[in-house]
Amino acid sequence: MACLLETPIRMSVLSEVTASSRHYVDRLFDPDPQKVLQGVIDMKNAVIGNNKQKANLIVLGAVPRLLYLLQQETSSTELKTECAVVLGSLAMGTENNVKSLLDCHIIPALLQGLLSPDLKFIEACLRCLRTIFTSPVTPEELLYTDATVIPHLMALLSRSRYTQEYICQIFSHCCKGPDHQTILFNHGAVQNIAHLLTSLSYKVRMQALKCFSVLAFENPQVSMTLVNVLVDGELLPQIFVKMLQRDKPIEMQLTSAKCLTYMCRAGAIRTDDNCIVLKTLPCLVRMCSKERLLEERVEGAETLAYLIEPDVELQRIASITDHLIAMLADYFKYPSSVSAITDIKRLDHDLKHAHELRQAAFKLYASLGANDEDIRKKIIETENMMDRIVTGLSESSVKVRLAAVRCLHSLSRSVQQLRTSFQDHAVWKPLMKPILESGAVELLCGLTQSENPALRVNGIWALMNMAFQAEQKIKADILRSLSTEQLFRLLSDSDLNVLMKTLGLLRNLLSTRPHIDKIMSTHGKQIMQAVTLILEGEHNIEVKEQTLCILANIADGTTAKELIMTNDDILQKIKYYMGHSHVKLQLAAMFCISNLIWNEEEGSQERQDKLRDMGIVDILHKLSQSPDTNLCDKAKTALQQYLA
Repeated sequence: MACLLETPIRMSVLSEVTASSRHYVDRLFDPDPQKVLQGVIDMKNAVIGNNKQKANLIVLGAVPRLLYLLQQETSSTELKTECAVVLGSLAMGTENNVKSLLDCHIIPALLQGLLSPDLKFIEACLRCLRTIFTSPVTPEELLYTDATVIPHLMALLSRSRYTQEYICQIFSHCCKGPDHQTILFNHGAVQNIAHLLTSLSYKVRMQALKCFSVLAFENPQVSMTLVNVLVDGELLPQIFVKMLQRDKPIEMQLTSAKCLTYMCRAGAIRTDDNCIVLKTLPCLVRMCSKERLLEERVEGAETLAYLIEPDVELQRIASITDHLIAMLADYFKYPSSVSAITDIKRLDHDLKHAHELRQAAFKLYASLGANDEDIRKKIIETENMMDRIVTGLSESSVKVRLAAVRCLHSLSRSVQQLRTSFQDHAVWKPLMKPILESGAVELLCGLTQSENPALRVNGIWALMNMAFQAEQKIKADILRSLSTEQLFRLLSDSDLNVLMKTLGLLRNLLSTRPHIDKIMSTHGKQIMQAVTLILEGEHNIEVKEQTLCILANIADGTTAKELIMTNDDILQKIKYYMGHSHVKLQLAAMFCISNLIWNEEEGSQERQDKLRDMGIVDILHKLSQSPDTNLCDKAKTALQQYLA
């Protein structure tokens, strides 16, 4: 029987809660302003830290009434301020709460409130706006809809340390991309925020710093300006360097390092400047140590990856700082069974976010190994590295998969470079072996079918590197795993990068005669069809040049060249490109012709005769007079084949 009583009890509890909440809302409609004010104050005390109560009040319609009171001219400043405080508290609840507030058009009401002369009311409106704008469900554009808002916020920066903290926080959350950066920059963000870096309030300094990091990101105009800004007689980069010293809070060190990193990447600070080599880089490496919290390690590694990505010298310095390569291996073992985390909440959080560590480690390995062979070797020899990449390639998180394929792509460059430069089988043979044995080829082929264009590009790019001067078996593995259907789907991909890398893969597959003949004997018809489609399509010069180079490779085959000679449509296209206005395309077409008419090869006489009948010799005579020396030389060499 006891079980049956449970439901009515629950119902009565629920109705009691709603009834008590309704009592708060009803008081907002009292004709006595003093009772309304007391009602809002009681409501404020009831909702603090109580998400259930917040949700009830929203359902019962408290928000429109609070907004009405906030905007009513007859409301006292104290009442308006208390309404803003309650609205801010409601926004602190769940994302659904914020959505409900946005649906009631809270932002225009609060922005209107900023025109009040009363500082306490302005601060309450800003605090609420800060909470709403920092929620992931709020569109940043709402800050920029009315052109008068940004200049007014700039003017309010001087009012108090709270206006400074909240406005900087709003700016740093709502500055997404170059358009927002330009708006803030043009309204004097740099000049208005720079002096806040020396504020007595840590929160103000911190929010100002965050503002500069989002303003400088990939923005040369802002970065070049920041380099020359003086605050109390000190240049901004020097202030940032002071803020990343070890005795400063971690959050401050990290954000200062980001500012300097972004300024460096935007070309405002040289990569060999002491503030980068001796201060920023070591600070970011420190952030990767296992003593740091998960999010600090993630941010540290990702920022470091971005800093060193284009610069081989920084990659070398980073690779020998604090055993970084070994330190990153710990990113994959976290949290371990013997983890030092005793805080259960923290452990729960870290388990949910451990994939971010793996993503960050792959990104940093990719940057470290981008150019230097010795560093790549160190990375490849790190314990279980290939297994980790393969596991990463099949993780559920798209971001981890993308980072893993970037890492593999970076390491597979060594295969290409070693084969061309040193022929050092000692390194690339073992590297190729783990890549092939670990099933990476199948996984990369799988990635080329992803909805995500970045995954498709990187998957095909890594395959292109693997196919470079590879053995026939590896090429066959790639073709089998990829399937010709998928190869041709990629050749009609809407993403230009995917198309270019697929053409690169095809070109690498069709190199060395036996390989060319073997592949063309099984896939010749489809490949010729794809080449025809691309040469007829609306493509840029680079795409057509790559395609003609593929034809030149086919023309270098022993039996494969017959597929060109028996295809009049393709021959006419080669002839057309020999007379094209762009030298790159003329040269590529010329390679095809040279390979077809080369004297020492069987059947060359018949091929020469057929091409002469098509008027190719006349074009060669014309090109031998070309002002372009390269083209002129190639034409003369080709004509000699006819005379030999």
